[in-house]
Amino acid sequence: MSDSQQLIESLDLAPHPEGGYFRRSYQSSLTADIGPQGASRRLLTSIYYLLTRDSSIGSLHVNRSDILHFYQGGAPIRYTFVSPEGKLAQTILGNDLSKGHQLQLLVPGGWWKASELLAGEFDYGLVSEAVSPGFEYEDMRFITKADIDKSYPNLLPALERFCRS
Repeated sequence: MSDSQQLIESLDLAPHPEGGYFRRSYQSSLTADIGPQGASRRLLTSIYYLLTRDSSIGSLHVNRSDILHFYQGGAPIRYTFVSPEGKLAQTILGNDLSKGHQLQLLVPGGWWKASELLAGEFDYGLVSEAVSPGFEYEDMRFITKADIDKSYPNLLPALERFCRS
């Protein structure tokens, strides 16, 4: 059994709609009325998120909430972002700080984000994510090629491979 398959089974992960695998590992019992139209939201949620060679891309999307990503192990993962002003940036989560890898990363709410597993000795990359206010699917939206073309057409060549088909 591959390392990635062992992690999927050991952590009880399921396929994620954006790609990869996940499991919610924590949700706060505390809530506040801070969602759209005053909807109740948990103050914090967290997940395990795993990219594998078979599912190596997390599709381009935007979340309402801030998300902290924490590198856990395996191959490095490159994150590609677009700020609300249209600035494109990339960061690699991994354990080789001498190569500029980071161990944690904040993606502010409202920023577009995609992730991809980089080649390495492992067939997976594992991160944890902490989301505040807590994650709800209605607070997330996938970014389409039409969205890119409308908002930042100059970024379409760099981003279109991250769009779901």
